[in-house]
Amino acid sequence: MKKKVIVITYGTFDLFHYGHLKILENAKKYGNFLIVAVSTDEFNLIKGKKCTYPYEHRSKIVSAIKYVDKVIPENNWEQKISDIKNNKVDIFLMGDDWNSKFDFLKKYCKVKYLPRTPNISTTQIKTILKK
Repeated sequence: MKKKVIVITYGTFDLFHYGHLKILENAKKYGNFLIVAVSTDEFNLIKGKKCTYPYEHRSKIVSAIKYVDKVIPENNWEQKISDIKNNKVDIFLMGDDWNSKFDFLKKYCKVKYLPRTPNISTTQIKTILKK
């Protein structure tokens, strides 16, 4: 039987778009079980983000994506180490806009940064919608 390789990634996933889909699709290629931590509304306020959709909607959208095996809430910056340990994570993945920011996790699992999908972001979509 093939060894279970567990991958985790984090995000807000507001206004779900093609870039979100690509990062989840690419993340799944690194393992055979993908966990996605979706930022809660309360945590987004701490980060200075206001979401269009509440956590419950965003987490349901992410959980419906075929590449995703499990969704957990992201409540704070500090939970990543416990998430990795509690879920026996092999690989931590983030977009390369976070390059080197999570290298401290390398003592717990592999850390990889994936290229972002060019020319699309939630911030860009929100800016266009405001016009």
